[in-house]
Amino acid sequence: MATLPYPSAFFILFFLQIAHVAKSESFIGVNYGQVADNLPPPSATAKLLQSTSIEKIRLYGADPAIIKALANTGVGIVIGAANGDIPAMASDPNFAQNWINSNVIPFYPSSKIILITVGNEVMTSGDQNLMTQLLPAMQNLQNALNSASLGGKIKVSTVHSMAVLKQSEPPSSGSFDPSFGDLMKGLLGFNNATGSPFTINPYPFFAYQSDPRPDTLAFCLFQPNSGRVDTGTNIKYTNMFDAQVDAVRSALNSMSFKNVEIVVAETGWPYKGDSNEVGPSVENAKAYNGNLMAHLRSMVGTPLMPGKSVDTYLFALYDEDLKPGPSSERSFGLFNLDLTMTYDAGLSKTSQTPSSTPKTPVSPAPKPGEKAAWCVPKAGVSDAQLQANLDFACGQGIDCTPIQPGGACFEPNTVASHATYAMNLLYQTAVSNPSTCDFSQTATLSSSNPSYNGCTYPGGST
Repeated sequence: MATLPYPSAFFILFFLQIAHVAKSESFIGVNYGQVADNLPPPSATAKLLQSTSIEKIRLYGADPAIIKALANTGVGIVIGAANGDIPAMASDPNFAQNWINSNVIPFYPSSKIILITVGNEVMTSGDQNLMTQLLPAMQNLQNALNSASLGGKIKVSTVHSMAVLKQSEPPSSGSFDPSFGDLMKGLLGFNNATGSPFTINPYPFFAYQSDPRPDTLAFCLFQPNSGRVDTGTNIKYTNMFDAQVDAVRSALNSMSFKNVEIVVAETGWPYKGDSNEVGPSVENAKAYNGNLMAHLRSMVGTPLMPGKSVDTYLFALYDEDLKPGPSSERSFGLFNLDLTMTYDAGLSKTSQTPSSTPKTPVSPAPKPGEKAAWCVPKAGVSDAQLQANLDFACGQGIDCTPIQPGGACFEPNTVASHATYAMNLLYQTAVSNPSTCDFSQTATLSSSNPSYNGCTYPGGST
């Protein structure tokens, strides 16, 4: 979970007291690239996925062996039409129909195909012909799905790189490159009309490579940092992922497509690279992916999209040994070829059966001579550290709905208020042992009840 950068006695004791269960979450997916000659058999991969909290997988093609192996697993599948298929798909409706007949009809619904992506990063490919053919290809594929009575069940979209944005900093100024003009407007109109997502590939790793300062690394890894204030909204961002996703949200809003959903098609961090590459390491990869998972599980959302988590596909399931470029390109794999974890990003399920409901503490009344106690942040703790505490606490299965929009404790809508509620709730859940109110030495016990108005903080005893 949002493992804070320097684990304290709190984390050790906490995990000894209550085992963390990595529940399956519908917003967590993974990319399955196949530019390799040594990948495990599809049946082994299907079994591996079922042992994790991953509920969706994205393929760059439509390998029938993989699609078939995932039948009856419940894993959502994204399949892809290659860039090379776009010209024929755009010009010939029969090609699109045959593509659906070959790659979807034989497998659906046993294999849970949920999205078809047409091309990958076409808009930033520099191929003007391909760019103009993209929307007609998507339309023909959508028509083919409609003809098969699958139009409302399987969506069609295309995947973009962050380079489609002309500006992304600060997030509120996010805007698309005007050179894409009507082409981008047409694609967004298609997304809006069909209810399909705008799929994007944000990589804080590349942002760090272009600005390799220590504070940038902490900002990219969801670790405590001074934060960055968006001068347009006065919102302080504590991590690069939220900033990048909100820049996309702002760009969509600026073109009046506020209802188009964002899906993160790729994001990840390499665990090794060449000697001249800045950033790749097991430590950084584990921090990024692990803290990202904690952030998503907390359901805090981003400042512009609070209270929900964006569907996010991690890159990648395995290393791809035939990919060209620096070593980092071949070192994004979360799992080894023998199906063991490259490092623990918090994706594996435990042998325990998860509870179907969030953990809510039952706080007994203090015994005679005992004092009621609440776990609260110490004075002077930074918003970044409080955000990390919030992500960690809500990622442990406690019920954080009271601090989500509409909840009794949502107002005041501040990191400090929400973190206080979550930290205390986790403390009360964790047997109320004083040593568990630590949070990397940023929390303390208080006899002053922080409850207010209709917001009730459970209280234990010392």
